[in-house]
Amino acid sequence: MDAQRVRLFLRRGGVIAYPTESCYGLGCDPRNAVALKRLLQLKRRSASKGLILIAAHVRQLRPYLAKLPPVLESQMRAAWPGPHTWLVPASRTCPPWLRGGHDTVAVRVTAHRGAARLCELAGMALVSTSANLTGGKPAKTAAECRRLFGRRVMPIPGLIGARRRPSTIQHLVTGQIIRK
Repeated sequence: MDAQRVRLFLRRGGVIAYPTESCYGLGCDPRNAVALKRLLQLKRRSASKGLILIAAHVRQLRPYLAKLPPVLESQMRAAWPGPHTWLVPASRTCPPWLRGGHDTVAVRVTAHRGAARLCELAGMALVSTSANLTGGKPAKTAAECRRLFGRRVMPIPGLIGARRRPSTIQHLVTGQIIRK
């Protein structure tokens, strides 16, 4: 993978397809509204649902998170890296298109080495949503992504993790499990 090419593609509003813990994901620069619109159109997904951000380190997520009490910060960090997505109060500067109709943003520090390396190479957290049409079966390979989305995405080669299910989603403040 040519890191400079991927970084430039993301900065210009491109959408990538990349391996994650359980399937291929679609991703883009979370600060780029044009890229987010492209990604949502590709998936045929409603913007009101919000999107997940993945990162290699918590510091990549900081711009999107409100200041947390130490006990909640510790609880969040204890689940990472790993397939646990937290719904966390969003910062005032978190773009509304990431939150959908919510006051929280969904975040995860990934345990997938390839996805974490991609975040490091990109120098940012990335949007991460399953590589599928909404309601469809998620793609498991770069070739499936090419068939589904053609040249509208840049597939990043690699292997998905061994996890069979998508990440758990839990509200950090209430503790409510949204998806197990």
